[in-house]
Amino acid sequence: MIPDYLVTHSGGFHADELLSSVVLTRLFPTARIVRSRSPEWITPASDRIIYDVGGAYDAQAGIFDHHQRGAPLREDGKPYSSFGLVWKHYGRDYLAAAGVPEAHVATIHSSFDASFVLPIDLMDNGAISPSVAGPLAELTLPVLLETLKPVFDDPNPEALERAFGEALAIARSFLEANIAGSAAKLRAEDIVLKAVTEAGESRVLELPMGMPFRSAVMKSGADHLLFVVHPREKDWCLTGIRRAEEGFELRADLPSAWAGLTNGELEKACGVEGASFCHNGRFIAAAKTRDAVLAMAELAVKEAVAAA
Repeated sequence: MIPDYLVTHSGGFHADELLSSVVLTRLFPTARIVRSRSPEWITPASDRIIYDVGGAYDAQAGIFDHHQRGAPLREDGKPYSSFGLVWKHYGRDYLAAAGVPEAHVATIHSSFDASFVLPIDLMDNGAISPSVAGPLAELTLPVLLETLKPVFDDPNPEALERAFGEALAIARSFLEANIAGSAAKLRAEDIVLKAVTEAGESRVLELPMGMPFRSAVMKSGADHLLFVVHPREKDWCLTGIRRAEEGFELRADLPSAWAGLTNGELEKACGVEGASFCHNGRFIAAAKTRDAVLAMAELAVKEAVAAA
């Protein structure tokens, strides 16, 4: 079905119908959003998809509400909001439309549901409160989107519709950026796993560019790797690998003699022409050329192995 209308409720707005609107407008760009509670609009028909209003959940009929008695629950008993229902039925198509490779669609659909959609569902249903974020409560996405509502005494009769449109654009930016980041992480994983294979028993992993590598290195089981090198815009980077997904402890620190040095002082300390920077925290360094950064990496490995 290609709908002519995407129907949600009028009045104030929340994150769930805004984010549902992001998904549905991407899939059905010619459909018009109608915000109404009138029976003639919130009754299922062949020309519309209805969400967050209407008192029913029937995917075949194109209605996705969660406010009714007997509202739909996930397999683990957690409640859906309209966003969760729309994501369940349309999320995979949305990812395909966003250019996510078919091989990655299922993974991203599932991970995005758990990390992004579920919290929206729970908050919209009152199952969790923004207060769980403590002092950051006012900075959660649902709260920030609701702050875009017009003030109660705004005299403009179009104020709510204008505010909905502005909030929709912002919600779209957050959703699209999150999906793009997830897709990029999987692309990076493919590159990193290939590079790990090519590195063999080397303690240094060379990547073709800067990218997220930690989770892929963990996944590969390449516990022998100590450092990563890759080119940047004008130089080369040498960085340590964290021991775990959480925390900052490295498998190996860069040499203490390099800490906080730059250019000539660093070149003198490590004996490598082209060495240009080492952070005082000894987790990242830089060099002007590939040869220089690889020489620094070799020295760092030797010191780390000797100290083990």
